[in-house]
Amino acid sequence: MKIAIIAVGKVKEKYYRDALLEYAKRLSKYCRLEIIEVEDEKTPDKASASYEEQIKEKEAERILKYIKDDAHVITLEIQGKKLDSEDFADRLDKLAIYGKSHIQFIIGGSLGLHKKVSERANEKLSFSDMTFPHQLMRVILSEQIYRAYRIISGEPYHK
Repeated sequence: MKIAIIAVGKVKEKYYRDALLEYAKRLSKYCRLEIIEVEDEKTPDKASASYEEQIKEKEAERILKYIKDDAHVITLEIQGKKLDSEDFADRLDKLAIYGKSHIQFIIGGSLGLHKKVSERANEKLSFSDMTFPHQLMRVILSEQIYRAYRIISGEPYHK
């Protein structure tokens, strides 16, 4: 299984980069994890709604360049479906059973995702109604993917 996380912006803090490297190492037993960073647009304070839409569209164009035709695309959106860890594991397992060998998770920028990206998604997933820093969300997602594979493999995991 190949899993890609396509995210807007770079991970700046070393502790986030270290955590991502650790989960990539742990996941190498189960799948191939790739993290793709696309450039973010700077958003000025008090930007108009139309300007914010232009920013999201530019970021969407960058994201869409990396989405593969055969990939199962899951966007992370507040309006997405909420799953617990066992249901998330079951979902990943069923995708593999149904022959999906490439899953791409999409994390938008600070303004969220443009509708072009959201419309391309096969599924929309929400981790919470809360907003998380986008760099931290990559770590949380990586940890949940790792936890899912532990569950799928019948290995112990922290509840």
